[in-house]
Amino acid sequence: MANKTLFQSLVGRLAPAANTRNEAGGTAYAFSPEHALAQFAATGCLNGTFYATAQDQLQTVLQMTARVDHNFIARVAIWCRTHGHMKDMPALLMAVLTQRDGALCEKIFPRVIDNGKMLRNFVQIMRSGITGRKSLGTRPRRMIRAWLESQPDEAIFRASIGNDPSLADIIRMVHPRPSTPTREALYAYLLGREHNTQLLPPLVQAFEAFKSGKSAEVPDVPFEMLTALPLTDTHWMEIARHAPWQMTRMNLNTFARHNVFNKRRMRKLIAERLRNKANLQAARVFPYQLMAAYTMTGPDVPGEVRDALHDALEIATQNVPAVSGRVYVMTDVSGSMHSAVTGYRRGSTSAVRCIDVAALVAACVLRQNPRAEIIPFHDKVVEGARLSSRDSVLTNAQLLASLPSGGTNCSAPLCWLNSRSAKGDLVIYVSDNESWVDVTQGRGTATMQEWEKFRVRNPQARMVCIDVQPYATTQAQERADVLNIGGFSDQVFQVVAQFAAGELSAGHWVDVINAVEL
Repeated sequence: MANKTLFQSLVGRLAPAANTRNEAGGTAYAFSPEHALAQFAATGCLNGTFYATAQDQLQTVLQMTARVDHNFIARVAIWCRTHGHMKDMPALLMAVLTQRDGALCEKIFPRVIDNGKMLRNFVQIMRSGITGRKSLGTRPRRMIRAWLESQPDEAIFRASIGNDPSLADIIRMVHPRPSTPTREALYAYLLGREHNTQLLPPLVQAFEAFKSGKSAEVPDVPFEMLTALPLTDTHWMEIARHAPWQMTRMNLNTFARHNVFNKRRMRKLIAERLRNKANLQAARVFPYQLMAAYTMTGPDVPGEVRDALHDALEIATQNVPAVSGRVYVMTDVSGSMHSAVTGYRRGSTSAVRCIDVAALVAACVLRQNPRAEIIPFHDKVVEGARLSSRDSVLTNAQLLASLPSGGTNCSAPLCWLNSRSAKGDLVIYVSDNESWVDVTQGRGTATMQEWEKFRVRNPQARMVCIDVQPYATTQAQERADVLNIGGFSDQVFQVVAQFAAGELSAGHWVDVINAVEL
């Protein structure tokens, strides 16, 4: 009889052969160019990450765009702006598209470049020369002029905050033709030229009157236009009264310092604004931004406002699927997950870490699936972390994020389940997928080898790998029972729900992008 140690029967089918190395040096599977571009677009903020520099990211994205169809670039730009709520990446893709298919770029321009910030991002990237030219060119100028012409006078004035380039710089570049005396006066005002003040839009006149002290009424202008002025507590009260949702979220401590919350009606107004579902949707808020706002509120922010952030977080995560059957959430708490989720950039690094986002996703799944089991891991499974579905999403997320860390071993939780002959229907990983502790010498990654064993007991089971960082590899190869998706907006939950219900085709997330109408 042959040696049973050498020739024992394989459990399950062979794992697909790994074909690359990840950024940490572990065995991995490379994404297709389309999938890699979508992954980078949904997670990349063009800042440095734990394993890659901002320049590395930029070069990878440009390489991927050279390998995919221009229609796919357009669809990714639309999806990551309208669904992923990204800023820099869709502007970069639009700059690339001006070189690949100018007519298509012009067609979708208003859908991607949808506010003044996005317009400035687009122009900055175009002028950098990174996509092949430093001048805007005839068609891009025409697109920008059309964008300016489509905006009301007050919207143009509100978009005039920010520099490098400023809106005035852009106006100088493209030479828009004002269609009304009011627009002519507004352009002259923004450019610092002589103008008839009586022809300026009423909002601009109100702003100038407030600046000069001729009026005590705080104008309804962007917050950034007022901060350099000598403001009283009464002024701050008026600013808070009219502040949009995102500005409110970001300035709760500032409001507290200026005694805005001393008035009960102001506490109630701001609390109701924060938890209003329509406001949340209009603000395109990331769930993790609410967690960050809550974490960073100082002791002077009243409890009812902090409670409203709790409520808002519950509303923002309602897209999490409720799945029939047994659900496991593998939450990566390794060292690399303690890096900033939007990467590092001097002066603008987010306080929110990858581990915070992973913990938030796990807590959200638990809220909708009370029987789900959360399995934190680094180089091994972290046992003893007990979460209750009755606790708030925020409470559970903070508990998970406080766990000890180590190296990255993505196969550890599946190995742990297999050692217990566990049954299950859906496995969700939230990780940066940079597994290196479990490097294998044989076929495939250790994660896929353990997944094949798990599937022997659970042939209908599915696995979702949610990546929160912009890398081009995965530990689980895309196929009918495996979905790889990137991002940290609530739209990720919708795709997961479709996959869990068997509503996605074989292309999974790439097909979600391809479904975008051009």
